[in-house]
Amino acid sequence: VAIQVSNNFTAHPHGFFKSVAKQVDCLDSPRLFGRSKFCYFVPRSSIQMGKYQVMKPASEVDVSGVKYKEGDIKAPHLTGFLFKLFVKILEAPLIGSSIVDSLKKNNGMTEIFRNTVIPEEPMFRPEFPSQKPELDVVIVGEDESPIDRLETALKCLPQYDPSRSFHADPKSSFRYWKIRDYAYAYRSKLTTPSEVAKQIISIIEEFKYDKPPTPFLTTFDANEVRKQAEASTKRFEEGNPISVLDGIFVTIKDDIDCLPHPTKGGTTWLHEVRSVEKDSVVVSRLRSCGAILLGKANMHELGMGTTGNNSNYGTTRNPHAPERYTGGSSSGSAAIVASGLCSAALGTDGGGSVRIPASLCGITGLKTTYGRTDMTGSLCQGGTVEIIGPLASSLEDALLVYAAILGSSSADRLHLNPTPPCFPKLLSHNGGNAIGSLRLGKYTTWFNDVNSSDISDKCEDILKLLSNNHGCEVAEIVVPELGEMRAAHVVSIGTATLCSLTPYCEAGKNSKLSYDTRTSFAIFRSFSASDYIAAQCLRRRLMEYHMDIFKNVDVIVTPTTGMTAPVIPPDALKNGETNFQVTAYLMRFVLAANLLGFPAISVPVGYDKEGLPIGLQIMARPWAEATVLALAAAVEELAPVTKKPAVFHDLLSTNRIQPEK
Repeated sequence: VAIQVSNNFTAHPHGFFKSVAKQVDCLDSPRLFGRSKFCYFVPRSSIQMGKYQVMKPASEVDVSGVKYKEGDIKAPHLTGFLFKLFVKILEAPLIGSSIVDSLKKNNGMTEIFRNTVIPEEPMFRPEFPSQKPELDVVIVGEDESPIDRLETALKCLPQYDPSRSFHADPKSSFRYWKIRDYAYAYRSKLTTPSEVAKQIISIIEEFKYDKPPTPFLTTFDANEVRKQAEASTKRFEEGNPISVLDGIFVTIKDDIDCLPHPTKGGTTWLHEVRSVEKDSVVVSRLRSCGAILLGKANMHELGMGTTGNNSNYGTTRNPHAPERYTGGSSSGSAAIVASGLCSAALGTDGGGSVRIPASLCGITGLKTTYGRTDMTGSLCQGGTVEIIGPLASSLEDALLVYAAILGSSSADRLHLNPTPPCFPKLLSHNGGNAIGSLRLGKYTTWFNDVNSSDISDKCEDILKLLSNNHGCEVAEIVVPELGEMRAAHVVSIGTATLCSLTPYCEAGKNSKLSYDTRTSFAIFRSFSASDYIAAQCLRRRLMEYHMDIFKNVDVIVTPTTGMTAPVIPPDALKNGETNFQVTAYLMRFVLAANLLGFPAISVPVGYDKEGLPIGLQIMARPWAEATVLALAAAVEELAPVTKKPAVFHDLLSTNRIQPEK
């Protein structure tokens, strides 16, 4: 038996390797080989034997010898007629499977899942070791009411000063209206929720399918919005608002249940087979705080894409550049916030779907720890990589919405044993007092693997400011096996998605899906049971690597995306597109937070030479949302001036509202 040894590999050609090779030929699953009594792993070594590579345990890998491999996706970019033809061929019985197999082989997936022995046991969803307490935080109870948690969150924020908003020089730099601005305007009788609702309804009803900005929403009921706004207005007139979220307009992504709207997941048919009987848990918490639920936000169909393309309802355009994508899949949620129509929105994040559009649209998007928010009543319920998180125009608004919706399900409390949720003490406009003690992990070669140096440069500038202004230490780290992470993630999320929808596809709904969703499903159908188990073995392996990293640093910092908002090809508006190169750039830095369940946030840090927003991602150890939020607040304070989007609606215009001085 020939044993091939690479740079850091050490081979021990033992006599029984021939016996092992014979055993391997008879085995279906590399997992069985990995546990075979015939195979052993040599510390600090890995053996490639014939076409099989034997991984050494993660605990024995010398990460200092790991070399970064740039992601190079080999797949066609197709739109229009050629894309439709490609999908038809891909779904054909024989030739389709051959094409899929070729795509997987050319992109390393066959080698990872069929030709590699992985020694770790499978981890079917994130499992976290005990975590040390966070510093300079306020602990809240999961069993507290959302209203009480909001009150606690407000006490953690800097004192509200209306002069920063309502008495500012009109010629000064642009800023978004915040939740506390609306609350002040309502309490001071400068406007009412009903008056704001009237403006929003007028704007939304002008949207057209084929013209920018195209629909932010897939479902909208003007009478329902008026009804909620009138109830909120009455509470303010009586002097009894429920909370700081009373009268605040919030949009809900179309994969989260929110009465009276159907949940369609961006499809044309899902609501026909799945009825909505009640609000999802997170929506019910927002409603209990008095929030006005505007409607269901547009999204990339079934969350199966990162651009936000949706040929069913129209592709929502980026408010900063209407000829470009918003990012996805929470496209409508990000765009409606960035355009000023909503203070906040809810999205789901299974592969960067909150953080990617937040970055591309120049707003803040929070991905919580897996299990921190209750997924009951969403299409992602039961998944192993997804969460529900807020998108907002500012860090403080993201914190307030997070305070309202947090709380694990009873099952997750039992199995994940979450630490008590905490809020950072943001009593000054610089992120709190504990920022200076944080160590920021940066994997430089990965950090710089972007399609424009504008992105890495802007993110690097912020890191330097954090070091100079707060004393944060930036430490070099290495994150091994990023290609394996990408493969494990797509198998994990793809298999779960396909499992939940296969009965409907078998019943004839597959042809009603968009062409890019059908492309994804054709690939997902090729994954075997052994592929799925191998992906979960990689999950445990990658978890071990990352928990070792977090022994030495508090957070890992990267750009949120490897590119700014991509241009929408005109042919893609009608039938979608397949562009795995763009997908790879958009997802380059986001996957660990999903596959491994870590909290992460995207916060704006500037613009590229074309004026397109750039986001910095901050990812922390499990349950450390307060650390993520505190550092993001410091970044927000240090970031350059916010630019007014090309599409922006000023609902609290100081030209119309003149508060008393």
